[in-house]
Amino acid sequence: HDIPAVTRLLRNYLAQFAVAPDLLEDDVEHWLHPTENVVNSYVVVNPETREITDFCSFYCLSSTILGNQNHSSLKAAYSYYNVSTRTPLLQLMNDALIMAKNKDYDVFNALDLMENSTFLKELKFGPGDGHLHYY
Repeated sequence: HDIPAVTRLLRNYLAQFAVAPDLLEDDVEHWLHPTENVVNSYVVVNPETREITDFCSFYCLSSTILGNQNHSSLKAAYSYYNVSTRTPLLQLMNDALIMAKNKDYDVFNALDLMENSTFLKELKFGPGDGHLHYY
């Protein structure tokens, strides 16, 4: 099972931030275990050691489109937790974009937090309108 290894990766990664959740294995299983149209999580395994070295995830937020005869919904992926220890974060997130596309997501969003700024420009993420507020 990948949950203990992913939990260790996340806890080690999040320890660098002044404010971060203190995730236990039960939390990781609840929030990050893959569930169709809810959350997608992927691990990178070292083929020699069989150790999980990297992890990426995104969650789904679908919206209804009103008044458009061509489209009735928008399936949006939101970058969630991503940890890279061996695979460069840029490559890991490029792979996440491909996986989201393969699962028929229409758009992939990522907030400018944690280390996301290291890949946003290179992977051609466009800046938002500045009207998004979150806490």
